[in-house]
Amino acid sequence: MTLKPPDIEELADQPRKGRGAVSNRTGRFETATRHRVDDGWAGLAPEGEEGEPPLRTQLHVDTARTIITRNDSPDIMFDRSINPYRGCEHGCIYCFARPTHAWLGLSPGLDFETQLFYKPDAPELLEAELRRPGYVPAVMAMGTNTDPYQPIERELKLTRRVIEVLSRFNHPLGIVTKSALITRDIDLLAPMAAKGLAAVCISLSTLDRELARTLEPRAATPPRRLETMRQLTQAGIPVIVLTSPMIPGLNDHSLEQVLEASVKAGATAAGWTLLRLPLEIAGLFEEWLKAHAPDRAGRVMSLIRQTRGGRLYKSGFGERHRGEGPVADLIRARFNHAVRRLGLDRKRWTLDITQFSPPPRPGDQMSLF
Repeated sequence: MTLKPPDIEELADQPRKGRGAVSNRTGRFETATRHRVDDGWAGLAPEGEEGEPPLRTQLHVDTARTIITRNDSPDIMFDRSINPYRGCEHGCIYCFARPTHAWLGLSPGLDFETQLFYKPDAPELLEAELRRPGYVPAVMAMGTNTDPYQPIERELKLTRRVIEVLSRFNHPLGIVTKSALITRDIDLLAPMAAKGLAAVCISLSTLDRELARTLEPRAATPPRRLETMRQLTQAGIPVIVLTSPMIPGLNDHSLEQVLEASVKAGATAAGWTLLRLPLEIAGLFEEWLKAHAPDRAGRVMSLIRQTRGGRLYKSGFGERHRGEGPVADLIRARFNHAVRRLGLDRKRWTLDITQFSPPPRPGDQMSLF
């Protein structure tokens, strides 16, 4: 339902500095569509003040009852994950987690980057779940939905506290991040890695700082991510580079350069995924293209359709991460050739699940054996 009066001029959405989405596109569960209009006050701003005020990040408590999320997807390599945060201030326009904000009655657009939810009791919930009788360990994934090291982690430190719990339980952990903040926790991750309990995936899809600045506005710059790889590697923590997402016609030309730079920085394995545009992301991404790369927007959208059988997205298991057709096949072949040439296919990191052991709590009876 649209409530915009026909005689009111609609304002065009404009990119916001430091934000990825151009608009606050209405979520799919809303009954009304919101429009930005000029009510006559736009031209009466005080002298020296132009444009719209910057969007502030707002935090909200998420009262979750559990912290471990399970999945049985056949094309995902883990069956459990932890996400201390909902929404992500990094603002990556392509983030496949954006549509989850629609479940909260918020926009997958700018709301996803500015209305953030955190789970203050995540470490306590995790410890309780790990102590349940019959719990069977497997690799715990972090960063699979939103980045566990997004900027608010500096103050809240929920990710660090979760890692502390996993470390005490000798529970294997795999982390995906774009943030240099992970180096803060080397003191926790290095001892875990020495026991075969930790590995880190650094997501890096381009070396172009200008492209990264608009594509992933509040994530670490490409040089900082490479330096993060070096520091993790020097500490003995296995590093995998994820060249994700590959966007045909936008960043796929730099695939080999990203892999080469990552090897020099210490990465020993690699992965890739094709751009995914489920639900509201398709419209948000097309808005972004028209705002930031108008000369390439039509071609990029055409190439994306060529990898999805003429559509913008196909969600079938197996094809959603890799696509189909000549364009997707070429990216896949280039990736496979590059990892063989660079030796990124020689080592597979298998984390150890056999060391898992709940530590005794104060007052627990000591074991005789």
